[in-house]
Amino acid sequence: KKKKKKIASPAAMKLESASAVLKSWHCTRLCGLRNSSGNARALATFQHSRLVVERTPQPKPKYTDKTKLGFGKFFSDHMLTATWDEQTGWAAPRIVPHGNITLSPAASVLHYGLECFEGLKAFKGVDGRVRLFLPHRNLTRLYNSCDRLVLPTFDKEEVYQSMCDLVRLDKDWIPEGRGYGMYIRPAVIATHPSLGVARSSSALMFILLNPVGSYWGEHGFQPVKLLADPKYVRAWPGGMGETKYGGNYAPTIKIQALAAAEHGCQQVLWLFGENREITEAGTMNIFVLWQNEEGEEELITPPLDGTILEGVTRYAVVNLARQWGEFKVSEKPFTMAQLTKAVAENRVKEAFGTGTAATVSPIRCIKYEGKDYDIPTNGKVAQRLMDAVFDIQYGVVPEHEWAPIIA
Repeated sequence: KKKKKKIASPAAMKLESASAVLKSWHCTRLCGLRNSSGNARALATFQHSRLVVERTPQPKPKYTDKTKLGFGKFFSDHMLTATWDEQTGWAAPRIVPHGNITLSPAASVLHYGLECFEGLKAFKGVDGRVRLFLPHRNLTRLYNSCDRLVLPTFDKEEVYQSMCDLVRLDKDWIPEGRGYGMYIRPAVIATHPSLGVARSSSALMFILLNPVGSYWGEHGFQPVKLLADPKYVRAWPGGMGETKYGGNYAPTIKIQALAAAEHGCQQVLWLFGENREITEAGTMNIFVLWQNEEGEEELITPPLDGTILEGVTRYAVVNLARQWGEFKVSEKPFTMAQLTKAVAENRVKEAFGTGTAATVSPIRCIKYEGKDYDIPTNGKVAQRLMDAVFDIQYGVVPEHEWAPIIA
């Protein structure tokens, strides 16, 4: 008997077709296109050796009072740009005078949010030399965000070397002093001029430099109050929580404004699921130092399960605390019920958020279901961790693998 040929269902055929398109797209990005004769044609990769430098003919006046720099307000003389096209690949990267960019009003980034970004800092150390802090972790995260959004990926080391050249060119813009630095903002945006919801055929990478003041200003370490409301969710399994793209931030702005206006809170403590698991604090990773129910002193932070941004400062804090070996360090889920119970039983010693902007931000109170849960702020671990990170960033620890010297 002849076996009947199995006919795939329409749904299966659509899935197979979509899979083939995505596979073809990844092959295009990695292997190149094929010309009319069917031979593979390699796309140009991002190459530091092709970097073109155009110095500004009119340097901007530099800041005169570093204490008034704030965050995100001032920019250095130059920026880095590089365009990508699916027909040719990456064009030569360029360092050019800081200025506006031109986009089609139909560019995909303006309609569908096809963009991602990063944030890291350059520091002027106690020895006058310029250091970055774990920069390759930021570039790996940018690469992964691009891949998730089907934006062009890149050779991370080539981008790193180009970024270092930009920082070296404008290193005089880096303010000196503990807590000060130069914020570096790489971004990749889709420039495809089409209103269709589809992968972009063109893109732009740019890197901006922003001299920044001390996050804490003249007032020093200021503990914050958080609003925990399960009605609002930042991320969910299968979503984009582990990437750094604008869609993770825009929806949080209104909630943060409500937290401030109606509850006197500076940030939002994001919860998820029926168990109300704790995920992030504002734009920061969160840590709690407590005596757990087994009687152990434990520093706990949510796990990297796809809903949590893999913070660079988080990485440093977890590893420093483990090196100390003074208490248990855990990356595992915990809930608001567990936290409020621990507060009620006086088992919470301190809590803090971590991120590039603040480094370490102590938490003094969490408002949840109409009640304030006060967190002790006289602990020493948050301050000690921030000091340890600063010592590496500013060269007090002169040679550290986390802080490459670039100038």
